[in-house]
Amino acid sequence: MLSRRHTLFLGLAGISAPSLTTKGFAAPSLAPKPLVFAHRGASALRPEHTLASYAKAIEDGADYIEPDLVMTKDGVLIVRHESNIADTTDVASRPEFATRKRSLTIDGQKETGWFTTDFTLAELKTLRAKERLPQLRPHNTRYDGHFDVPTFEEVIDFVAGESAARGKVFGLIPEIKNSTHFHSLGLDPETAFLRTIAAHEYTRQAPLELQSFETTNLKAIGDKTRAINPQARVMFLMGEPGQTPPDLLGKSAAQTFGDFMKPEGLRAIRRFADVIGPSNTDLIPRNPDGSWGTPTTLITNAHTAGLLVHSYTARPENYCLPKELRDGGALNARNPQGMIAEVKRYLDMGLDGFFTDDPALGRLAVDTAG
Repeated sequence: MLSRRHTLFLGLAGISAPSLTTKGFAAPSLAPKPLVFAHRGASALRPEHTLASYAKAIEDGADYIEPDLVMTKDGVLIVRHESNIADTTDVASRPEFATRKRSLTIDGQKETGWFTTDFTLAELKTLRAKERLPQLRPHNTRYDGHFDVPTFEEVIDFVAGESAARGKVFGLIPEIKNSTHFHSLGLDPETAFLRTIAAHEYTRQAPLELQSFETTNLKAIGDKTRAINPQARVMFLMGEPGQTPPDLLGKSAAQTFGDFMKPEGLRAIRRFADVIGPSNTDLIPRNPDGSWGTPTTLITNAHTAGLLVHSYTARPENYCLPKELRDGGALNARNPQGMIAEVKRYLDMGLDGFFTDDPALGRLAVDTAG
């Protein structure tokens, strides 16, 4: 008999069990276990959004690989955490690009740096990736300069190759970043996304979950994504409760993420999405001293509305853990048992899946959960 989580998964995906066998690929595991999403790869162990980070995540047991998608000047989807590449590449040390440093307002926030929309793909391919959080993860800086900036298509091909080599299907959970901003510059990330997933056999058939912090683009291409890949799901990511989704900024009666977290807001989300992606602190808030507060009913309320819940982000450093789970070491020290305990707490609340910077620990948490 299927578990409640398994039944909910199938119902939200709009598929039946026999349809999950994909041509050319082994059927993905649909055991009723929460899903482990590799947050920008295994970014606790390798610089994020590099093929090395994705390779490590696959080796360490991730179910899905996450590429964040931004656009180049010539309209190509590449994989970076954000359009500003000052902290994730060596662009600041490249004199030929010094004059391109500038300030932009993205999603209502002013930023200064170098932006992907000022570079062609060919120019970006001359840059090398580096660790975004060197103070938190100094061990990752040994890989600075080793890897280039991958395109979305290159990540798809890489994951498809790993799937074929290992005889296991790995899902993709891409996030379209800053959609409203890119459209303001005359670029169209949604059309590029649909064109890309339609062009690849793997993304037409393997598990796929589209994410965005915005509502307009999810409403516009959710059904189009499912038409290309019947397994596809749509996730509405959630920022801080007091924040407004970027596409709703400045609009009358604009809803905040907190409004969407209420039962009536969740029912509204269900009309255009299958999943919500809240922060872990929306499941259990943190007190001012960093300790856990009172758990919310967000997971239960989302399930009542027919939504899955995939939260972000489980990280293994003391700095990122609730005060109760820190082990007394340095704030940037790894604390594997602390992260595992944190994840298990959320799983006990009914969480359906989670993003983690350390998929090996996430896998261990799921496989040893009660």
